[in-house]
Amino acid sequence: MELSDPATPLDAPAPLANNDNATNRRKSGRVVKKPAHFEPPPVFLQNGGRGKRKRVSQSGHDDAPEDASSDSSDEGLEDTDVESDAEERRQRKRKASTHKRGSKAKPAAKKPKTAPLGGARTLAVRSAPKTKNILAASNNLGSTSGDLYSKVFSREHTTQDVAIQWVSEFQQNNLEGMRDLINFVLRATGCTLEVTVHDIEDQDNVTGRLADLQDEYQATNITDYPLISRTKGSPPFRSSLVSFFNSIIATIHDSNVLYDELALIENLQVWVTSMSSSAVRPFRHTATAIALALGSKLCEVSSDVSESIAKSRRQLEDEKKKHRSNKARITSIQDKVDEGSQKWTVLEGLIRDIYDTVFVHRYRDVDPKIRSDCVQALGHWIITLPELFFDKQYLRYLGWVLSDTSAPTRLEVVKQLQKLFQQKENIAGLQSFTEKFRQRLVEMAGRDADAHVRALTVELLDQIRETGLLEPDDIDNIGALIFDSDPRVRKAVSPFFAANIDDLYESKIEELGGEESVNEALPGKGEDDNDSPQLSWLKLKCMVELLQAYDSKGDEDDVNPRERAKGASSDVLAVSGVDSRFSLAAQALYDHISEVQEWEVLGGYLLFDHSGATSRPKGRKSVSAEDALKAAWRLDEEAETILLEVLNASVKSSLSWGEDTDSAKKGKKKRAGKGASLEVQETIARHLAQLIPRLLKKFGAIPAAASAVLRLEHVLNLDVFQELRQDETTYSALLDDINKQFLSHANESVLVEASAALLHARSFEELEDVTDGKVQLLWEDTVNALYNISKSKNIERRGTLGNNALTSLLNTVRRISNLASISNCTEVYERVSSATGKAKKNEPTRSALFDILLSVLSRGVLTGGGDSIDDALEDEVATNTLKSALFYFIWKCKTIKEEHAGDDGMSSSDIDNLQDRRDAFAKVLVSIIESRAGVDDLRLTSTGTLLDLHTLFATLRNRPASAQNPVDDTPGNDERISALIAEIKPEPSALVSAIFIASEKAYAKKGHRTLEAGEDDAPIDDESEPESDEDEDEEVAGSERHRSSLIAEQRLCELTAKIVLAMLARVLDHSGPSKGNLRTRLQKNRGRLGPNFKEVVAHLDEPKARKARKELRPTKKIAPKASEELVVEDDEDGEEAVRAAEEGGEDDLRDRELDAREGPPESDVEDDPVEDGDHDGEDEIMGD
Repeated sequence: MELSDPATPLDAPAPLANNDNATNRRKSGRVVKKPAHFEPPPVFLQNGGRGKRKRVSQSGHDDAPEDASSDSSDEGLEDTDVESDAEERRQRKRKASTHKRGSKAKPAAKKPKTAPLGGARTLAVRSAPKTKNILAASNNLGSTSGDLYSKVFSREHTTQDVAIQWVSEFQQNNLEGMRDLINFVLRATGCTLEVTVHDIEDQDNVTGRLADLQDEYQATNITDYPLISRTKGSPPFRSSLVSFFNSIIATIHDSNVLYDELALIENLQVWVTSMSSSAVRPFRHTATAIALALGSKLCEVSSDVSESIAKSRRQLEDEKKKHRSNKARITSIQDKVDEGSQKWTVLEGLIRDIYDTVFVHRYRDVDPKIRSDCVQALGHWIITLPELFFDKQYLRYLGWVLSDTSAPTRLEVVKQLQKLFQQKENIAGLQSFTEKFRQRLVEMAGRDADAHVRALTVELLDQIRETGLLEPDDIDNIGALIFDSDPRVRKAVSPFFAANIDDLYESKIEELGGEESVNEALPGKGEDDNDSPQLSWLKLKCMVELLQAYDSKGDEDDVNPRERAKGASSDVLAVSGVDSRFSLAAQALYDHISEVQEWEVLGGYLLFDHSGATSRPKGRKSVSAEDALKAAWRLDEEAETILLEVLNASVKSSLSWGEDTDSAKKGKKKRAGKGASLEVQETIARHLAQLIPRLLKKFGAIPAAASAVLRLEHVLNLDVFQELRQDETTYSALLDDINKQFLSHANESVLVEASAALLHARSFEELEDVTDGKVQLLWEDTVNALYNISKSKNIERRGTLGNNALTSLLNTVRRISNLASISNCTEVYERVSSATGKAKKNEPTRSALFDILLSVLSRGVLTGGGDSIDDALEDEVATNTLKSALFYFIWKCKTIKEEHAGDDGMSSSDIDNLQDRRDAFAKVLVSIIESRAGVDDLRLTSTGTLLDLHTLFATLRNRPASAQNPVDDTPGNDERISALIAEIKPEPSALVSAIFIASEKAYAKKGHRTLEAGEDDAPIDDESEPESDEDEDEEVAGSERHRSSLIAEQRLCELTAKIVLAMLARVLDHSGPSKGNLRTRLQKNRGRLGPNFKEVVAHLDEPKARKARKELRPTKKIAPKASEELVVEDDEDGEEAVRAAEEGGEDDLRDRELDAREGPPESDVEDDPVEDGDHDGEDEIMGD
């Protein structure tokens, strides 16, 4: 590519301006000048450019611009200009000699070269003989390029001023100006090496020169480059860099240099395009960013030119339509149109060059940052210049990159598509694109690995839905995401789901005869009457129907809740106050559906009696509008439960809204807002206190509904409930209703929510006495029920109770477990007395409750009973019993710490009794473990409880000293308490090790992981897993297999965590001949069983080692590449990779995405991989 354009017109030639005979030849001279503008002799270009610089470098004199026709190249004129006579040649030589003698006195004569068309003619660089002189003249080039770099990135100059100054300097000396600009680009890459004027002249050696520069650059062991630098206090590099080149394009466009001096932009493209294909990432990334910025600015300029052409054409058409058109004006406008068309042609060619030479190769670069930049640029081009880029040929790239391996790149594609769909005029052109890539977008919304990508994709699909380009199945799939586990996705899908509700609501209104007919069918209601039917009920019913439909759709892919509960670890306590999926969905919809915000209306809708609402009353052939309306909003049992969850969400959101409003105010406004929010909370509490008993009365018999109603009590702010403080009987009646639910239900969720409600009430001092009295009544009733069962039945031996009696026993121990979780049960467990409460007082003395629980726990010992034994029910009884027993020791240890701190030490008999109970409990646990094999649920639960028991007493080592006397006054009391801290004996310790190995192998089998087996590992017993597991694994779907693997991993991690805690507490694997064996066994496969297991085992490391490991971990996560070489799960700890990264070796450079030896870029291998037709290999476009 040459840097000069001989076909471009020049300014007035200098020789004619200085000719002595110009006056006599003025007329003919003008005639001669006109063709000279368009067809200048080649010799004239050389004389006007390099010839002058050659003389400067040889003689050290500056020549005036008038010397351009009379310098040393006149020798060529003497040989070629046969039309000039000898007299004219003598006159020119005399004039040339005159100028030479006076050139030193006129250094300012170079100023005419600053004209837009005057300087670029000197950019033609082909003369090899002048190389040495040019190199000699460029010895001091470093300061010039560095000055340009410092000006651009300093705060003293605007990029527009710097660009204008550079264009001016370029017109004065285009070689040096281009050299400075290329050196500026090199500096922007972080490279301090520079090019010379000779490198600018030698266009054919650009690739070779860049190869030399990149070799020298790599030898400096690069660690960072400005475009990705995150140095604090550094100016925004990218914005300044892009702004500078945008200013250059704008400046040369406004001055027409872009079109008259086309060599400028072409020369810049040669260097930038070559650098964009470099194997060095800083070169490639920076050059790509510059090229894309140039393309974006050229698109903006082209858009302006296109609008100008369109405006001129409209003016031309209007002028031609006039009755008396002005031919001169028509000619002027036509010239303007032609000029604009020429500019458009030039701009289109430049833009296509950038697209073909940079974008097509870099959109699939190995660096995700470069790919993201390309996608962002293409989106900007399509929006800015739709007449060129808004076509399927270019839109398809956005669709292909939707399958990119980098989440930020996929996110950028979605952002650009959102911008396209926001413009309504683009919808028709996007129809083909949407049909081809709709399924991919739906898949991204539901299954993408990045939650932010999913949320933004949902918003995009909401835009597409408004255009009517989504299928009904796609709408349902997106609407079901209202139950997604990520709150960002739920928030994003809320407007989409609300639109679905509006569509269903409108269809129901039409079915009922229109909104006017429905309003006439509604009965009249008062101003604050929330219990009377109203139109908002129909909207709520539509919401419930959609939630039901999407919930059932999700259940098809989900495991049965009962099976899930059975598969999960059973030693995990049920958690209260956890929002259901319906409640979470309603919270997301709160801001988008006004009916959800009216929780009083929700309460009235739930309390309404729907029993009389039927589709067609008997004896009537037609249905009245009123009956049809009642049937439309009628709720069944499942819908009522869902609406109760929505009510919970509405109340919580209303309270949180008041708190947010309060926290958002400041000063006086804040105090006023606080008073208003307190008033709102008091109003909500007063209404809820009246609403909850009514809801319990209606829904108390339904476990799921009762659980939802009991959760409403958790949000009551009793501090602002003035009426309840004045009249405790109101709240006492509410507690009575809660107690009734606790005693009448055996459902775990109801018991948990009732217990949490009681605990919430006990947290307020003024209501604590009332609540304690209610809790004591629950204890008496529950203990009496257990005693009655133990008195008439054999509760110690497995299989001795029928199903009804066993179920009754299970419900009783479950209630005891929940009561023990909210109140101190030590006194109740240790009490040995006669019957209390409703029991007869003449009955014999009872055993302690703890002893009865130990007897019930013995049912967990597996025996060889017959087939009539319900093993699942028996195991569930044992599981709840050991939970109840463990709570006793938890409360006891808490009491020991508090009494020791208050100088009320325990007596020796109390300590001895506690030690005996602990040993008896541990003995039963060991018996259960020994009677079972493999990874049985109850066996794992018993093992975890045994570890928790010993670890719990180990916390007494850190009990606080006495507040008044740091030394215990009771002789030997500390020694007796220390005796409670006992290490697990060798036999149970061996059982723990065996169970861990069995759990490890079970997870490895289900998760398809390879273990490094220990030398002494015994094979898993055949009883550990059913023989039909392999057959079942073949039959279950992939999701079932994955779920089974997750449950196995959960069991392993929970057991390992308890083992690690016991080791840290020095109660396991701390002494004896096998000391350290279990620790070694845990460490053996720490890198082979996933990151969760690895993090659990990491707590065994020394504190310094853990700190160092945490500090080194981010170093390995810097490069989220798709290369499988960096993701090896069987790697022990990645210590070698971390060590190499610390030393700055190849691994470090590769991880930081800076190593150039990872392979050649894709642009050097292949061009556009597909034609305009179908793209069958969409998933293979990222194959580089």
